Amino acid sequence: MAKVFDLVLCTCPDKETAKKLAHLLVAKKLAACVNILPGLSSVYEWQGKIETVQESLLLIKSTQAHYQQIETMLFEHHPYEVPEIIALPFERGLPAYLEWINTCLS
Repeated sequence: MAKVFDLVLCTCPDKETAKKLAHLLVAKKLAACVNILPGLSSVYEWQGKIETVQESLLLIKSTQAHYQQIETMLFEHHPYEVPEIIALPFERGLPAYLEWINTCLS
């Protein structure tokens, strides 16, 4: 079993983009599971202006070993100029679930 897993967060401009990216990551065996949380409100500064937009959030479950490929895939297929791609490492979880992640990615 891998020792360190990643939960990668990525916001998308809409649910369709989120679905497309989620399917791509799972099909390429870069993620075991991707949850899509629609209806997220984001407030941020971009090019000197405060923006407020509705987005969908991807919760991508993978391993640390796959992070660079995930980042590259998201960056290449994401419509944003600078997409939010943040990885949070985790080492603990239900052992059977963590093993399932490993099985999906091998």
